[in-house]
This record gives sequence, structure tokens and C-alpha cells, in this order.
Amino acid sequence: MTTDTEQPTLTIDELAARAGVTVRTVRFYGTRGLLPPPVIGPRRVGHYGREHLARLALIEELQHQGMTLAAIERYLRQLPPDLSPRDLAIHRAVVASWAPDTVETVTHAELERRAGRPLGDDETARLVAMDVVRPGDGTYDVDLGLLRLGVRLLDVPLSHEAILAARKVLIEHSRAAAHELSQLLRGEVSERDARDVKSLSAHMQPLVVQALLTAFQRSLKEELGEWLTESGTG
Repeated sequence: MTTDTEQPTLTIDELAARAGVTVRTVRFYGTRGLLPPPVIGPRRVGHYGREHLARLALIEELQHQGMTLAAIERYLRQLPPDLSPRDLAIHRAVVASWAPDTVETVTHAELERRAGRPLGDDETARLVAMDVVRPGDGTYDVDLGLLRLGVRLLDVPLSHEAILAARKVLIEHSRAAAHELSQLLRGEVSERDARDVKSLSAHMQPLVVQALLTAFQRSLKEELGEWLTESGTG
């Protein structure tokens, strides 16, 4: 995997495996302009990076919304051409906020295919502890909206306890923010027709999610900057 400033290092087979799609799909998206071309390295081998992974994840989310290929192409054409993988991840999070929870029951083999990597007993147990998957009788109930995030967390150099503690903090504060925002909106729409309330809610949800993501991203950047300055590593 690359960082935002590193050169792409994934072959097309590795990219397809990480994204949970086929090589044929990657090539098809490339011919339609949905993915930027790979960086051509030695021996004319194309290399892909985080931007390609982020775009594939966004395309997948748009498909889950029921968008046609033509609609996805129009959506992606409207995005700024220089979006970073983090920016693309924010777009995907906003799109995902429009959709209801998507839970599917899959076998372990299908879970690995969706994850784009092999999953040993320890890794599967960590996904279960994070409430990304729930084991059944030889199968797993998978929250598809959280699976990609959970798989990425498997490689984060943090203890399992720290990840669970962070999850608890995020859930508690997001619920508090949702409650406060809900109270504000109720005051604004209390006298309106029920259909108007439903329409306003549908329009406000992605806007509120994007605002929260942006505000949190900026706050986290400031906090990390202060921490690095205090520790003398900034």
C-alpha cells in the first residue's frame, strides 16, 4: 500500500484483490475513464496506488446506491481531477450515508473475497470484536459498509484494545452530535407537513455527514499537529 505521496506499487492483480473486484473489471473501468491510467514501470508493467483503490471503493458505493454506469461516469466527471485518496474516501463516506445498512450472510471464502485478502482465525476474531462481522452457523453476517474499514484497521499498528476504545469514543460522540442536531432540526420543522419533513431529512443527511467529516478532519489535524509539536517531532 502507498501513502498519498508515495509512488504506486500495486500490480493490476494486487489492486483487483485489494478492491475485491476482477482484473477484467479494473481494465473495463480504465477504458471507460473511471480510473486514471497506471504508472508504467520497468518491463512496461502498470502500477496502481491508493487513488485507484479509493476510486474503486467509491464506484462500488455508487453501484450499491443503484446508479447506472452512465450515472457513475457523470458523477466522477464532476469531481475535481486532483482529489487525494482521503478526499475520495470522504466522498464515499457521504455517499454511503444515503444508503440503509447493508448486511449480507456469507461463507468464510466469500468473506475473504470481499475483504480482498486471506483472513486467519486471529484476523477474523478481530473483525468480530469490532462488530464488522458476526459469526453464525458456518457463515458470517457482514456489515459491508464497515468491512473495508475493518480490514484496513487490521494493518494499523495499534493494539486491539486501543482500536476498540477509539471505536467506543467515536460512537458515543457521534450519537451525542446526532441527538443535538436532531433537536435543532425538530425545532425548525415542527410546524411543517410530514412530507416536507421527510424531504428535508433526505436532503440534509448527506450534507450533515459531509460537514461532520470535514469538521472532524480539521480538528484531528489540529490535535495531531499540537501533539507532534509538543513531542518535538513536528
